[in-house]
Amino acid sequence: MAKILEKQVLRSDLVTAKIAAPEIAKSAKAGQFVVIRVDEHGERIPLSLAAINPEEGTLGLIVMTVGVTSSKFAALNVGDEVLDVAGPMGHCTPIENYGRVALVGGGFGAAPMYPIGKALKAAGNTVTSIIGARSADLLIYEKELGEFSDQVLVSTDDGSKGHKGLVTEVLKDEIEKNGVDWVMAIGPAIMMKFVSLTTQPYNVKTFVSLNPIMVDGTGMCGACRVSVGGKTMFGCTDGPDFDGHQVDWDLLMSRQRSYLDEEKVAMENYQCNCVPSAK
Repeated sequence: MAKILEKQVLRSDLVTAKIAAPEIAKSAKAGQFVVIRVDEHGERIPLSLAAINPEEGTLGLIVMTVGVTSSKFAALNVGDEVLDVAGPMGHCTPIENYGRVALVGGGFGAAPMYPIGKALKAAGNTVTSIIGARSADLLIYEKELGEFSDQVLVSTDDGSKGHKGLVTEVLKDEIEKNGVDWVMAIGPAIMMKFVSLTTQPYNVKTFVSLNPIMVDGTGMCGACRVSVGGKTMFGCTDGPDFDGHQVDWDLLMSRQRSYLDEEKVAMENYQCNCVPSAK
């Protein structure tokens, strides 16, 4: 079990939590993730690491309430315990001195950018963080990313803060004005797809952190398979970071929609308490 030490509600559908997980915190690296199970009736879900503190023995998690398990997690309070936390899972982000790097975060993707960006800055890179959301009130982690970024650029769909438009427009402008040697994108698949399409004509190496459906996190179930460069790979054991120019984005997004009907029924049952053990 892992105790929740701190919890913060970032917005109605998004929470962050600091949990005690000393063994995982000792070995976890930027870009890796954990798989949690909230209770004995719950399913396993992967969660990105928003912070890693080996000295404290803690991990920072970010959770968007899109289903039953994420809603159960968001309902927990400080002092409550998560039944299972397995990790660290996956490969860490390749951290090197690339030169000028751009981190592009869409929505909740800004949070897992934090440990990656810190590591890239420590490696000697000039770091530009670009974050976007539909409106200013939905932006997260602007201040935190500013702790290490040389600049933080903001984009909102409605123009309520920063550039009015898409993060890809901000990224393209940065590439053309200042030059970018390496890009990391985290967020919704559609956003990562268009970040990759934006950088491809400039031959800028672009990594993306994929979020396919995942069950066990060890490559045994096969649910997280993705096509990269025409080869079948697994999001959990081969990723989560992949070359964005090689990902079959249409296949990924199609597979993400595989269980929408079942997820809707499960959420309805959970909300009305019709089936207490529903996943």
